[in-house]
Amino acid sequence: MDGRVHHDGFGRNINYLRIAVTDKGNFRCIYCMPAEDVAPRVHDELLSAEEIARFVRLVAGEGIRRVRLTGGEPLVSRRIIPLIRDIRAISQIEDISLTTNGALLPKLASQLKDAGLNRVNISLDTLDPVLFEEITRLGRLEQTMAGIDAALAWGFEPVKVNCVVVRRLNQDVAALARLTVDRPIHLRFIEYMPIGDERTSSHCAVDPHAPTLNPALWDASDTVPSDEPRARVNAGAATVGLGELEPLDITDAPAGTGPARYWRFPGAEGTVGFISAMSNHFARAATACA
Repeated sequence: MDGRVHHDGFGRNINYLRIAVTDKGNFRCIYCMPAEDVAPRVHDELLSAEEIARFVRLVAGEGIRRVRLTGGEPLVSRRIIPLIRDIRAISQIEDISLTTNGALLPKLASQLKDAGLNRVNISLDTLDPVLFEEITRLGRLEQTMAGIDAALAWGFEPVKVNCVVVRRLNQDVAALARLTVDRPIHLRFIEYMPIGDERTSSHCAVDPHAPTLNPALWDASDTVPSDEPRARVNAGAATVGLGELEPLDITDAPAGTGPARYWRFPGAEGTVGFISAMSNHFARAATACA
């Protein structure tokens, strides 16, 4: 079964699996969770680490080669280290990655590396400490920054940093992009995908390019098309004497590129990517978001 290859309706090779290992988290980000009244699933409703590893063994025989572990926040799960170790023992699996807010990476990075984790995606939506606390409700900026430093120190490659751009948050995207000048990180700006707010189910019919922000609802008026933050990044770079972003050839982009289009400041150690979920649909991309 090792030679199996499956394709989706767009002809893309299906070799990538995302697994949510927990629904628990240590942050409660305002664009994806309400402040309270979210009942965690009972233990019996969740797969055990052994069951997850067994499932990965089965799908590895069907062509899966890359696995991403998500949550909630996967690092709050006590089973995350043994689970990574069990998945690493599956001979067909070539790459194991993990999505995290980074707060627990300083404590766990060495164990994750020893268990066989290859790379991490870290969420960081602002460098403003006050806005960071507003967005995450429970987090502090220095926690995530320490997590990025730990990921780099322990040699995870690549280290990707994800920022969801939301119009009402008015983030300083230029400051975030400048993190890549002297750090070998790959910062990706992701268009906000409206799925409703805390009181409503969906407002996706609103024009994603609407210039007027709906003050009452989280909806498609919060989506910022990628061309706009890229222009803001370039304008900010000019004010501090940096050159404009230069597009990268696909061969120079980081591993697990997915649908991001990558750019780099002249001479920078890292890259800046843009994921256009709304203005340039995922179906045009070669692979799933990684």
